[in-house]
Parts: sequence; structure tokens; C-alpha cells
Amino acid sequence: MAAGVRVFRGAAAAFSAAARRRALGSLSPGAAAGRGGRESRRAALVAAGALGGVGLWLWRRQAVMAASEEDEEEKVLRQRFMAPPVSGLRELRRRRRELRSRMELLIMETQAEVCRALAALDPGAAFAVDTWERKEGGGGISCVLQDGEVFEKAGVNVSVVFGHLSEDAARQMRSRGKSLKAKDGKLPFCAMGVSSVIHPKNPHVPTMHFNYRYFEIEEADGTKQWWFGGGTDLTPTYLNEEDAVHFHKTLKEACDKHDMKLYPKYKKWCDDYFFIKHRGERRGIGGIFFDDVDSPSKEEVFQFVKSCAKAVVPCYIPIVKRHCHDSFTPEEKLWQQLRRGRYVEFNLVYDRGTKFGLLTPGSRIESILMSLPLTARWEYMHTPPESSKEAEILEVLRNPKDWVH
Repeated sequence: MAAGVRVFRGAAAAFSAAARRRALGSLSPGAAAGRGGRESRRAALVAAGALGGVGLWLWRRQAVMAASEEDEEEKVLRQRFMAPPVSGLRELRRRRRELRSRMELLIMETQAEVCRALAALDPGAAFAVDTWERKEGGGGISCVLQDGEVFEKAGVNVSVVFGHLSEDAARQMRSRGKSLKAKDGKLPFCAMGVSSVIHPKNPHVPTMHFNYRYFEIEEADGTKQWWFGGGTDLTPTYLNEEDAVHFHKTLKEACDKHDMKLYPKYKKWCDDYFFIKHRGERRGIGGIFFDDVDSPSKEEVFQFVKSCAKAVVPCYIPIVKRHCHDSFTPEEKLWQQLRRGRYVEFNLVYDRGTKFGLLTPGSRIESILMSLPLTARWEYMHTPPESSKEAEILEVLRNPKDWVH
């Protein structure tokens, strides 16, 4: 609003000065002399003042209208989001052109879009919206639905944190090739992202995970390193090829808008990343995954991330609708519990996001471990029969497939 006020104030001042010049300039040299001249001059000044008053009134009216429009915009934004943004709406408006502000708005919008799409499928349940603050800097919004008819547990989290990177977190990043030069042992950072894991009740509805994030670190010489990361992946209990093709094609379309090489590159990265080494199998049938992406430009990568985030609802919700009312047996439910055990193993042993969260001082543990299912199961030496539906999904998890060609 400040910029608008300055514009209006400048217009009012220019209007008043011009009015005075016109009023004073209308006096003839003869009329300016003597008593008549003085009276004429006083009349002219009064007229100029009146015109200036009109200008001031117009400016004030415009300022009030601008403030009203701004308040209305903030009201609309609040209705769009699950909770007020961590940085505050006024601060985001003030820095609206900065990428950090645009990214925070994107993750807030993504959280709201996904939560509303899930809630529409499970009307008997409700999301608990939990806002939290981190004393070291920043905070977040956790939205969690539990024990619904369709979803056993669905969480969609937003976090915006800043402060100084812990040495353990810095060490983890350096192990990925980051050259981070600290000043007096400190590395100022800002990290923000939206993350979600959805665990349905029906074993014929797959678990889905997505995460999109932005990271910025200031080094000792003042230079800033930045990068984006994220991805969306599917973990079915039973293989349905139609679902797999739909999921991967939707993500491929989002990637292809920017570069035809991105989907195959990030699909392979996803298959490699979500590998449970001690089991010799993937967590699911993949999707896309990328990290440490800092080229070709900040704006281009942001637009790519935005396309991927907008693909979350269309790639997953149709699958849920298709299977949420499928019948299932106790044996199929048991297999779902065993597969969830594998999900837990990956998240606690290998996942970068979980590790970073646990290594960051002041992190909110409940939000980090939101990804874990309500229930899971481990059985000693469980092996499904050959040629069974359970064996079919294991074959795909051990040997990833191309779903779009």
C-alpha cells in the first residue's frame, strides 16, 4: 500500500501546485496592484486552496479504496489457505516479487488444494490444522486427517524455517558435494517446502508421497547458494497397471512442458533414490525425484516445480476415486500392513528430508514423523507364494518398469 500512497500523494501535490499556478497566472499586472489587486489575489488563493482541497480529498479517497482492496485481497488469500502463512500476508505482499515469497505462496496453495481434494473424498473426516513456531526462526502448518473412512492417515505439511544450519546438517549436505564455507562456524539458511504422505485404508488404493522445497544458504563471503528439490511417487500394495500408467503419464506431461529430457532423468533418479538397500527393492513404483537443482535459472526451475506441484491432484485423486470402494480380504489387508513396514524402514533409515529434520535444532518431530502410517506390521521371514498378486508387485519393486512407452 505504501507505494500506492506515494503515487497518490504525488498526484495530489502536483494537482494543487498546478491549480495555484493557473489561479495566480490569471491575474493581470494591473489587477495585481492596489486594493483591488490584493482582493483579487486573495480570491485567487482561496480558489487555489479549494482546488488543492479537492486534490487532497481525491487522494484520501483513493488511499482508502486501495486499502480496502488490499484488505479484500488478504481476506481472499486467507480463505484460500488452510491457515495464515508463516511469513504473514503483509510481508509476502511487500516482497511479492522475491522468489522466496512466491515459493511460500506456492506451497501454501498446494497444501490447500491437496487437503480440499482429499477432504472431498472423505467427508466424514476432518483435517486438524496445527500451526507451530520454531524459536530459532520460522514455523509451519501441519494438516493431518486420521481414521477417516477412506484415509487412515493423510498429512500435508508446510514449513518455512531459517536460522543457522547445524553442523550435522551441513555435513550431510557436504556429503552430496556442496561446498559450504561457514563464517565463525555459522551458515545462515532458509528452507521452505510442502510435503505430504497419504495412507489410505483400502489396500487397493496406493500410498502417495510428494514434496517440493527450496533451500538457500549464505556463505562466509556473502554469496548465496540456492537449489530446489522434490518429487511425487506412488507406493501401491497391489499392482494396477492402468493406475501406474495414469500416474506416470500425468507427471511426464508436467515435466515435458519444460524439457522432454526431465521425466526420464527424474524417473530414474526416483527409482534409484527410493531403494531400500537392505531389502533389495524399491519403496514403490516411483514417479519423479530431483534434488540440488540450481540451473538453468532460478525462475525456470521455479516454474518447473510449480508445474509438478500442480500435477499432484490430477495424478492421484482419480486413482483414489477408482478404488476407494473396492472390496478386499483380511489377507490383502495383512499384505498392506507388511508393505507399510517397508515404507517405515525407508523413511527412518534413508530419507533425506527425515534426516535433515531430525538434525535441525528446534524441528517439530511430530510433523517430521507425520509420514509414518498409523499401523504397520513386521513378520519374520515372510515370503509370498510364487505367481501370487503379492509376488507380482515385488517383481516390479525389484525391477522397475517404463510405464509411459
